[in-house]
Amino acid sequence: MSNETTASDGERKASVIVVGGGPAGLSAALFTAKNGLETTVFDTDETWMHKAHLFNYLGVGSVGGSEFMATARQQVDDFGVDRRQGEPVTTIEIVDGGFAVETADGIDESDYVVLATGADRKLAEDLGCEFTSTDVVDVGVNMETSVDGVYATGAMIRPEEWQAAIAVGDGAAAALNILSTVRGARFHDFDVPDDAGRVFGEVLAE
Repeated sequence: MSNETTASDGERKASVIVVGGGPAGLSAALFTAKNGLETTVFDTDETWMHKAHLFNYLGVGSVGGSEFMATARQQVDDFGVDRRQGEPVTTIEIVDGGFAVETADGIDESDYVVLATGADRKLAEDLGCEFTSTDVVDVGVNMETSVDGVYATGAMIRPEEWQAAIAVGDGAAAALNILSTVRGARFHDFDVPDDAGRVFGEVLAE
């Protein structure tokens, strides 16, 4: 069972803004929202998944990319993610205690930022994230960049290895590191069959 991260009465939840709603971004959002962090996703729906058909995703025999995305979006919506479809992020600034993320509709603040904008690395560059000699964002195994609290995933950190399965893993790694930081201890998101009733009780009862 997940060792959930929840805020006690009167305590503000840690917040995460994910920029990009492809497999990496939604994977990160799923883990953080499922485990009690306030999570917002800004997405322009420009993912290459709409041009894909998956035969190489373990556990999935065959699924169209757009169908996969529809399922993923419903999954994060069910866990309470605030998903801002069609709302591109223009700038991200470092502010006291976190980040200010600006769109045409206003400014949202968060404690952490996960960048999942594919091969578009401009936001990472503007934030001052370090790049590698191959011109991708430099991250550790936990997906954290050189800027504390900023994570990069998927094609942002890989010159060529653009696979849905890899991107999903990147998003999960970023989220788990954020959850570990928030808790102050290594976080594990491991569910067992009995958790289905707890998580989806109302749905299963129908």
